[in-house]
Amino acid sequence: MWKKILNLAQVLPLALAAACASTSLDPFTGTGDGGTGGGGGQDSGIGKPGCVGRQCQVNYACPTGSKTTLTGRVTIPAGTLPLYNANVYVPSGDVPEAPISGPSCDRCEQIVPLDVAAKTTTDVDGTFTLTDVPSGKDIPLVIRVGKWRRVVTIPSITDCTSTAIDTTMTRLPRNRSEGNIPRIALSTGSQDALECLLRSNKLGLDDSEFTQPAAGGRVNLYAGGQRFNGTAGTDAFDQSLNGGAPFPSSNPWWNDVNNWNQYDIVLLSCEGAQNAGFKSPAAHAALESFVNNGGRVFASHWHNIWVSDAKPPLSTVATFVDSTAGGYINDSTPIIADINQSFPKGKALANWLQLPAVAGSTQLGKLMINYSRVTLTGRNATLTQDWADYTDAGNLTAPLVNPASQYFSFNTPIGVPAQNQCGQMVFTDIHVSGGKNDVSNPTKPFPTGCTSSGLTPQEKALIFLLFDLTNCLQTVIG
Repeated sequence: MWKKILNLAQVLPLALAAACASTSLDPFTGTGDGGTGGGGGQDSGIGKPGCVGRQCQVNYACPTGSKTTLTGRVTIPAGTLPLYNANVYVPSGDVPEAPISGPSCDRCEQIVPLDVAAKTTTDVDGTFTLTDVPSGKDIPLVIRVGKWRRVVTIPSITDCTSTAIDTTMTRLPRNRSEGNIPRIALSTGSQDALECLLRSNKLGLDDSEFTQPAAGGRVNLYAGGQRFNGTAGTDAFDQSLNGGAPFPSSNPWWNDVNNWNQYDIVLLSCEGAQNAGFKSPAAHAALESFVNNGGRVFASHWHNIWVSDAKPPLSTVATFVDSTAGGYINDSTPIIADINQSFPKGKALANWLQLPAVAGSTQLGKLMINYSRVTLTGRNATLTQDWADYTDAGNLTAPLVNPASQYFSFNTPIGVPAQNQCGQMVFTDIHVSGGKNDVSNPTKPFPTGCTSSGLTPQEKALIFLLFDLTNCLQTVIG
């Protein structure tokens, strides 16, 4: 009897405070855990039988037509482009520990705790609505895309109201002080300045996160290519950043799987040639082990050699011409690729590019690409997911395929049931930067070679794919 009276005394003030109003929060950041709530009772409308922690702070007795909700929009670190399929949730108890660096099997059905107080994923425009959220003070909100994670604290949530969260709270972190950023290794190359894409004026990372491996930054640059044949990429920092320190060389770094295993994502920027002599059997085995255990790899153009010179089953996903053959090259005019809308994420990409906030396509399902390339001679459709195709009967002649995939991905280990796959690799047959303003070579220490502003349509598409690459894997592809 006394226990019931005490419970009512705890929940009655919250129930009486219910009102159907709409509020908006000022920008606020933090990582506090907030309160964990108390056991509620079904009669009062607060919590449900068997609730735990903040689940017991949810009011299910709001007047008809109202609920306690949180709304917002998740964006990339720069705060510009919206993020599709991000996990957003309110934990019932303490905020889970931050993700640990290194390959891991992150399945979508496991990445969010089972006992959350409220959860959802973002729409194609990055928006979300969390319904039946706990009320009270200092409510933590977790935003997670793979190993990107930001935790913010909502100062106060009132019963039966809709609270709009300021977008400064819901962009992904720009630096380590704002949240968790996956650890990224990037091998430079003379033909595709991928390192520039990650910076503050594009994807949004602060320059302080670009460091040598031992310095703790979340992006570590490695010198790729060969100096003697002109394929070398940027190989040192500018004096204004990290004191002009040189990058470690990609070769022999990638010969040791323990080096790969320090990272979550490895980005391989086109070197202008396959440079087969610098991708040893040990390096191929290390890449395959990395992705099989949950690592993520993005490879540009002549890095097709990681597939073509691999051992089965990795070598079975696609075939290519080698760099002596050249393949199809078009640096003079843009091409128009068709986005594959036959699967949910492909359809989402097509619609995402059409959003006013993205402005990456003027026609649904079409993507303009500059500096296009085709080296693809065959792709196993049962093992890979095609994202965008280029059709050109006049130029894409045997042994090249027509239409030719410009972006495709595959999950690993190859050939095992989908629910047992952990890693992913994305390959693009184009030069992602889509222009000549950003330069990667030894005469341009980083970031002096990064001179372009804004994002090309293909850079926007790549950002979409990069966040999909780092996200948890779903049992059904798409």
